[in-house]
Amino acid sequence: MKRFTLAAVAIAVAIGGIYSARAQTAAPAAPAAPASNYQARAADVQSVDGIVAALYDVISGDAGKPRDWDRMRSLFAPEGRLMAVGARPDNNFVLRGMSVEDYISRNSKTFATMGFVEREAARTTETFGQIVHVFSTYESRHAASDAKPFQRGINSIQLYHDGKRWWVVNVLWRAEDEHLPLPERYLRSNH
Repeated sequence: MKRFTLAAVAIAVAIGGIYSARAQTAAPAAPAAPASNYQARAADVQSVDGIVAALYDVISGDAGKPRDWDRMRSLFAPEGRLMAVGARPDNNFVLRGMSVEDYISRNSKTFATMGFVEREAARTTETFGQIVHVFSTYESRHAASDAKPFQRGINSIQLYHDGKRWWVVNVLWRAEDEHLPLPERYLRSNH
């Protein structure tokens, strides 16, 4: 016989009450679209392909090429985050999270002097209703003309559609290294 705590029973009753109340009332209104002070380009946010391409395009550029940070801001939901998984010298891993503004302030000076061009090499996409998860294999180069990338990895991109457009909710990335090479299945697109 399973034991249930009083808290677990209270939560189950509350959830049951919520569903019961919803069944007896009209469907709630759709949530409002995220507020953004930046106007997105229609082509950037009308499709999954468009928003992923815009995300790669906006962070990329040869040394000295200014980035269009307002365009980047227009892609992200106001709560949007970027997070990087990195290895420490002691072989432990750390997650560094940042807002879009944090990303811009941390990278503006570096991108002004160092080329950073990232492109999508392959993609796996999962969709459920208004949410899409894009597992995007990336290749980073110092210049668009570089034949070989200096880094590869995975961008895990979570997207949301509000009925009018796509929004980037979260980007989590991890570079491959000698201990974690990219599996073959992530070098082929499947979407």
